[in-house]
Amino acid sequence: MHPSDQITLIISRIYRRGMTTTTGGNISIIDEDGDIWITPSAIDKGTLTAADIICVKKDGTIIGKHKPSSEYPFHKAIYESRPDLKAIIHAHPPALVSFSIVRQIPNTNVITQAKNICGSIGYAEYELPGSKALGEKIAAEFKKGFKAIIMENHGTVLGGSDLNDAYDRFETFEFCARAILYSKALGNTNYLTDQQIDAYESQVPGLIPEQDVVTYPSDEKEKRAEICNIVRRACRQGLMISSYGTVSVRWRDNDFLITPTRLSRWNIQLEDVVQIKDGKREPGKIPSRAVLLHQKIYEQNPHINSIIITQPPYLMAFGIGNIKFDVRTIPESWIFLQDLPILAYGSQFESENIIPKVLSKTPAIIVQNDSVLVTGDKLLQAFDKLEVAEFSAKSLVLAAPLGQLVPINNNQIEELRKVFMV
Repeated sequence: MHPSDQITLIISRIYRRGMTTTTGGNISIIDEDGDIWITPSAIDKGTLTAADIICVKKDGTIIGKHKPSSEYPFHKAIYESRPDLKAIIHAHPPALVSFSIVRQIPNTNVITQAKNICGSIGYAEYELPGSKALGEKIAAEFKKGFKAIIMENHGTVLGGSDLNDAYDRFETFEFCARAILYSKALGNTNYLTDQQIDAYESQVPGLIPEQDVVTYPSDEKEKRAEICNIVRRACRQGLMISSYGTVSVRWRDNDFLITPTRLSRWNIQLEDVVQIKDGKREPGKIPSRAVLLHQKIYEQNPHINSIIITQPPYLMAFGIGNIKFDVRTIPESWIFLQDLPILAYGSQFESENIIPKVLSKTPAIIVQNDSVLVTGDKLLQAFDKLEVAEFSAKSLVLAAPLGQLVPINNNQIEELRKVFMV
């Protein structure tokens, strides 16, 4: 994809997800010739097209119908200090700006993957936007090896080996900031130690064997499309981020289809989905690292035909805070979920198969500092439950400053149980 098309796609995604404003933020790519492609200055991010992207040639010549972003100087300074970086994102996402304006650096050790994706976080002191001094301070931080930086009273800037890599880092960083803020609103935030994360990583199972022969009948292809549609929908609605999320659907008996690992969830295509048959993977593909957990869930729970594992920010606030999530908020929440227990961090690898056993009695669980797991008879049903759970969690977070939840009482629960036969 041409740099102009890449930039247009990502800036549109950032804007529609509410992580920058109409004229705020900027993105750039440096190509093999040393030319820098960058968003224009003061042009609506909601209607930006590839034709609006500016190219600043290596010799300083500007090609395009607009002025390059006013922050071009620090983009150029970063590329000069870090030749390994090929893309940069600068924006003002609200949660990271919250840390910026109180002059704090978020501790991203609230979820496992953030340590590797975000790395250590740099901090650039305030300077006038667009100034040479700002460029020098930011470049000096990047020169220390950081790929993500908090800009004092300004926002954040991140680099990547390509634009997808930079976006994964940006989205994960903002997710961590949001989850921390929401958990603090609930009253508690737990952080993982580096040792806990390293121990977790060491327990991830190795690759399962490959199949010898693979077939792709029409019902299999249909389930691939179903998975891709739900994953993209979850990303658009903020229920899944590019760096984390697994979806699977039972195919025949205990065979199933599952999303791959090491792929941005935004970019998933039909051919990326991995078929698991007789406990073996489709040749040449690497399934989600949770593939064995999905297999155990299907084997032990014939009523479950679809599984979603993801990190919605409001639900994760309960997992990060280790705070009981009371579903007795509104009738819909209790009818869909009934209970949503929180399990200990690392329980995915328990030899007792604790998660499959718990899911025999409840459709969803939260794993501390890790994920939310939702199941259903159909994939759309599982997604519906995920939405209901996240909406309920958001209501509880927003209600926290108002006072304690007054839950639906036991008599009302019994009435719901009789009428809806749950």
